[in-house]
Amino acid sequence: MGHERKVAAFNGITDEDIAAAYEQMMRKFRDRGWLATGKIIRSGIDSGHVLEIGPGPGYLGLEWLKQTTGTRLTGLEISDAMLAIAHRVAGEYGLRDRVEYVHGDAAKAPFADNTFDAVFSNSALHEWSQPVKILDEIERVLKPGGRFFISDLRRDILWPFRAFLWLGTYPKEIRPGLKTSLEASYTKSEVKQLLMQSQLQDWQVSKNPIGLTIKTA
Repeated sequence: MGHERKVAAFNGITDEDIAAAYEQMMRKFRDRGWLATGKIIRSGIDSGHVLEIGPGPGYLGLEWLKQTTGTRLTGLEISDAMLAIAHRVAGEYGLRDRVEYVHGDAAKAPFADNTFDAVFSNSALHEWSQPVKILDEIERVLKPGGRFFISDLRRDILWPFRAFLWLGTYPKEIRPGLKTSLEASYTKSEVKQLLMQSQLQDWQVSKNPIGLTIKTA
């Protein structure tokens, strides 16, 4: 509960074998209905042109596209290995005409002001080396009245839920990454401090047994 956050340098998954193993895990999450797609839609992000920060292999954003109508998605990803997978998976979904993947750093988002109707991100906050800057960038690229949804693990989860996550993480090659991610994740109070330092407006933070959610109030 009182463990300090352990920050690890992160510049995206570069190892192709690890990227492939991560895709296998996320595909399993998709098949079991464990992705946050429904929560994102219920938060009011269900139309327009939306930015996903850190799409990884693409399943969350592609499921969002599949479950919405007349929408477009741009995925901003720092890992070339993940971008290659996301492009392939988008083709498998038959959604390449509605999604664009861009290589880049979210702390320097390569988009004009007021570009997107909404922004969402899942399981990436703990990896952001400049979280306040990225929160500022989210505010900048959102259109007036745009919505956001950011979800991630939290460091202070109880041991039964930690065990559940460990056992549910497969292939086993991904498990060391889960440990690192948990150690680098934030508590609710820490996230509030980041938000108060940022320019992002109208936010609310909530927690669940394994994670945190930041969304439009």
